[in-house]
Amino acid sequence: MKKRILVTGGAGFIGSNFANTHTDQYEVVVLDNLLLGDPENLAPEVKFIEGDAGENSALEKIGPVDYVLHLAGSSSAPMFSGEGFVAAYVNSIKCFVTVLDWARKNGVKKVLYASTSSLYANNPLPLLETQVVTPQNHYAVSKDFYENCARCFVATYPEIEVIGFRFMSVYGPHEEAKGKYANIISQFAWDFARGLAPVIYGDGTQFRDFTHVSDVVQAITLAMESEQKLGAEVFNIGTGKSCTLNEIVAALQEAFATNIAPEYIENPVKEVYIHGQCADISKIQNVLGFMPKVELRAGILDQVQNLRREKILQTSSDELR
Repeated sequence: MKKRILVTGGAGFIGSNFANTHTDQYEVVVLDNLLLGDPENLAPEVKFIEGDAGENSALEKIGPVDYVLHLAGSSSAPMFSGEGFVAAYVNSIKCFVTVLDWARKNGVKKVLYASTSSLYANNPLPLLETQVVTPQNHYAVSKDFYENCARCFVATYPEIEVIGFRFMSVYGPHEEAKGKYANIISQFAWDFARGLAPVIYGDGTQFRDFTHVSDVVQAITLAMESEQKLGAEVFNIGTGKSCTLNEIVAALQEAFATNIAPEYIENPVKEVYIHGQCADISKIQNVLGFMPKVELRAGILDQVQNLRREKILQTSSDELR
């Protein structure tokens, strides 16, 4: 009998890529409230249940599972701004603790969850898991809660592992439903596809460790399948390399065969803005044998060649650039 995986938020970007990758070896169940997800992202073999991971009534529909990948909840810094501030916190924290409690009561072996590289803010590079982190925006504060809660939970219930991942800047297919909350590569690509100039905050010299979603799936899978006792470990997932936004635009111009120039505007971000990001990935390499495989330009070209333009038109507009 196949082992079962529950992916909360699994109709979204990272979740659908993970779910679709594992249909041969596992029985995969996705729970998603479709706020940022789309069931059309999922392969036919994936069982989809519409519901909120913060509600026990939804989780009770799942049945026994061996592993949980928890991706539900507020998933980007802009979701914590303005009128959405309270709702984003409540949604994020309620989902996490409800899933943990449900997993423990139902004999789940491992819960794997999304933390964030935003915890590092502008720490010295390369970013290392042993660095002291002081969250500089509300999204990062919510993920700091995840990590501390996980450590306490595992100390109290050592029979379950709760493993976190500090994602760098993840890009790839199936982001259309995220709209303005999507990765900057996706947003720039959508603008080019619609003949619009991508908008860059500042001068474009800010840089990120852009990581293809298939490498993120690889890393999570290694942790899920590892026979080592990982407890409440937290791992960076990145490439160990960085690229500026100007370089991203140049790669997209080449992929689209266009000379549309970006528009540069003053940075409107009010919270601490992260200028540079580059991960130290030695921990996940040494412990789990992770090795990123997708070269950035190849990943960008693949994304451009497989754009679902009809979805872009539904979820992206000039005001979301």
